[in-house]
Amino acid sequence: MARQKGSAGSTIMIKRVTASGEGGHHGGAWKVAYADFVTAMMAFFLLMWLLNATTEQQRQGLADYFNPTIVRTPGATGDGVEQQGKDAAETTLEQVAEEIDRQIRASGGESQQLTNLLRHVVTRMTDEGLVIELGDLTDAPLFVEDSAQPQPVLRDLTRILGRVVARTRNQIAVSGHVRAYPETLVNSPVWTLSDARAHAVRVLLEGSALDGQRIQRVTGYADRKGKTANPMDPANNRIEVILLR
Repeated sequence: MARQKGSAGSTIMIKRVTASGEGGHHGGAWKVAYADFVTAMMAFFLLMWLLNATTEQQRQGLADYFNPTIVRTPGATGDGVEQQGKDAAETTLEQVAEEIDRQIRASGGESQQLTNLLRHVVTRMTDEGLVIELGDLTDAPLFVEDSAQPQPVLRDLTRILGRVVARTRNQIAVSGHVRAYPETLVNSPVWTLSDARAHAVRVLLEGSALDGQRIQRVTGYADRKGKTANPMDPANNRIEVILLR
């Protein structure tokens, strides 16, 4: 401390303060390191808790969510994650189609009966989802002629189909299609018949352990979407069960 006299005779006091540098023995760096340590420990214990509290399927879902290969390409349209979801859905639907085939083959019975069941089933992928087509054969119709009364072969097919579809989460649509009838008929049954047959299959599916709440629509298309060039071909008589995307 030094004293100086001003021109007016007043005393001026000057205090010199020396800076302490880090403001403590080690400064504030230890606080940052400690915070990082606590954060790492919290993350570790959270991971341990997740491993013990989740199922294998849930853990796989978490792993997929944080998968670094799932990226969005800058400037590209759409979402990379969304695309992967579509691919996964596609794979799931294809697996359902394969499982239906396996279940039919494992249903037992004589080889000829098994062959007849397989002949009725055609599966295909569309923009709407997996279409499982149950169709008439010339020598083996699915319904009693010109009615919505199921034949035993249709009951067998819907029992197998319902068992497989019940394992999925997809919403379901059922559509009925019938062959054309001669134009000379005063009252063509195509609309009422296709609708009645679609509902008959809905009832069979609901009776095979399938939750009826998953069926979103039941539609009769009459003879408007023929499968062959000949509108009166019995092959146009079919039911489509669709697992919607």
